[in-house]
Amino acid sequence: MIPVVHHPDYVAPARPGSTYQWNKNGLIRELLLRSGRPIEWIEPETMPARWIEAVHDPAYVAEVREARVPPEKERRIGFRVDERVSRRAVRVPGGTFAAALIAMTRGFAANSAGGSHHALAETGAGYCVFNDLAVAAIRLAEEGHAARVLVVDCDVHQGDGTAALTAGRADIATYSIHAEKNFPVRKARSTLDVGLPDRTGDADYLDALGRSLLPLVDRFRPSVILYQAGVDPYEGDRLGRLSLTQDGLDARDRLVAGLARARGIGVASTPGGGYGDDGWAIAGRHVQTILTLADVLLPPKS
Repeated sequence: MIPVVHHPDYVAPARPGSTYQWNKNGLIRELLLRSGRPIEWIEPETMPARWIEAVHDPAYVAEVREARVPPEKERRIGFRVDERVSRRAVRVPGGTFAAALIAMTRGFAANSAGGSHHALAETGAGYCVFNDLAVAAIRLAEEGHAARVLVVDCDVHQGDGTAALTAGRADIATYSIHAEKNFPVRKARSTLDVGLPDRTGDADYLDALGRSLLPLVDRFRPSVILYQAGVDPYEGDRLGRLSLTQDGLDARDRLVAGLARARGIGVASTPGGGYGDDGWAIAGRHVQTILTLADVLLPPKS
């Protein structure tokens, strides 16, 4: 069984003119159901306010929870934070936390939403409201579930918010491999950043990923990996600047999963980014990532 964390609150209605695929998380669930693979569906709790406030400014947390985010912050986020978005914002970090706990005992679990790596302390940004990766990582460390948490971010955009929100912690490390000239213009400083030139293809990407990530994993020795598995490095992505094929994305996921399995490290995945007009195609790439990770990390029992 593949453990997948999902909740109806994840699915928000489409917004006219938005490049964000609002129903992507619902489509991910539908395609997983159609895949014929055995899925164990897990519903997460909402993340308690005190754990969100351990990462984000309490005043901003209150603005989101009460659906009264100022217009200037909504512009940075990229959409209006209404009551439905508010419910989603507090549920998704709980899903990433739940997936991490499951992954630590079973080897792998996927959250069908999350990877909101641009959210900062006092505001959201780049389609991200709360930074579920940072919230989950800090809770895992502070509650003693994990001695060391590594966030591996393979989205085409740098994980600037995650890096900024966890900076200075010896028990959390951040890794980001991304298109150097893509959003955000001002990059944060991750534990390790790998900025790639535009149109980097499969071979060069995989070489850079392997050469940089493996030494970090062996040096840091994480208890769990939170994997931001954005599919926007795909060559046809609207907001991407890299040129990975689907085979390249599959190889990327096998590389991350393989190094984790070889070292006995559980992996909790989040979808991250993926942009374009065809929501089914984007959701399909996210589902392919989940299934690829499961094939490596959850091999069939003999």
